[in-house]
Amino acid sequence: MANVKTLEEAFEFVESVGICTIFSDKAKGIPSLWDAVDLPERKGGRTKWGAKIEAVWAWKNELPETYPDDIFYGKIQGGHAALMTLAYLRDTHYAAAHKPVVECSELAQHVYEIARLNPNTTGELRKEAIALHGCTKSRFDTALKQLQVTLNLVRSNEPGLANDTWVPFSEVYLELIED
Repeated sequence: MANVKTLEEAFEFVESVGICTIFSDKAKGIPSLWDAVDLPERKGGRTKWGAKIEAVWAWKNELPETYPDDIFYGKIQGGHAALMTLAYLRDTHYAAAHKPVVECSELAQHVYEIARLNPNTTGELRKEAIALHGCTKSRFDTALKQLQVTLNLVRSNEPGLANDTWVPFSEVYLELIED
């Protein structure tokens, strides 16, 4: 178990393991950042959630924003949120996880097209998908998760975004696809 207390130590942890989940220890053989963090769980933070959950929740976005050439955030098989090094993404994960968008569900293809034409927040994409395709929130969430797991949509790494904003994977990581 690591002794992670800062963003820099979280970066070093991800670098040392290559891939980790954010919270879950249910992804077989993959360590979790949650288990590596040594901060109070129920106190010490700015909110009722506690310092540990506040740190891990913030770092999932701050790590790829601060180290965009080194760290990737996305979903892995099973829908688990994960951080990984770009080397791991390039050398191992991309080939195993990527599926062309045409192999995704019909709704996922529609959601992808909406995001491709107009990258937007989860709420705005959901609103547009429901209006255009009559889906439920649950079906939208499943489609968005599928697009993340298959490396078709990713969270934008632009610093300062208050909400998750989704963009095509190829727009952020084109060099991985072209290699």
